[in-house]
Amino acid sequence: MAGMVRLDLVSHGITGALRAGRFPDDEPLLDTWAAAPVARPPAVVLTGPEQRAVRTAAVLGVRAEVDPALRDLDAGRWRGLGLAELPPEQLHAWLTDPAFAGHGGESVVAVVARVGAWLAEVAAREAAVLAVTHPAVVRAAVVTALDAPPSAFWRVDVPPGSRTRLHFRGAWTLRLPA
Repeated sequence: MAGMVRLDLVSHGITGALRAGRFPDDEPLLDTWAAAPVARPPAVVLTGPEQRAVRTAAVLGVRAEVDPALRDLDAGRWRGLGLAELPPEQLHAWLTDPAFAGHGGESVVAVVARVGAWLAEVAAREAAVLAVTHPAVVRAAVVTALDAPPSAFWRVDVPPGSRTRLHFRGAWTLRLPA
């Protein structure tokens, strides 16, 4: 049996889109967002390619390698739009049908599959990993770890700057804080 893998997923900090309830584009963190540095980062530190993830890693004081698999869910034509600007029937489909991709971007099913494949790669590394990424990626990782259906995606609340810990020893488990 392989050794245990520890994966810490950190959601990026506050952005204008998060504060305003808009689908993000590649935007910076708000200047007012701050976080305590990571005291002892593991040897493997990864980040999504968007500037909000890269900047969060910098705020945390870690040098991170960009991993394209940690990119945010692609909102397609909805980038930059607020929820109130969407046709109600499309918003309803987005929130209730995990296969919906009517915005021309990535469906929840697709992001869960992408993150599931990435988790398999992390498990094979057999090393502690810190990944700075996006709420959607963290949600997809939790759904995968719990072997939940993609429809559970929206039931996982991931605050900005939060840390989610997963362990792998033959299967992924979610570790809740003590």
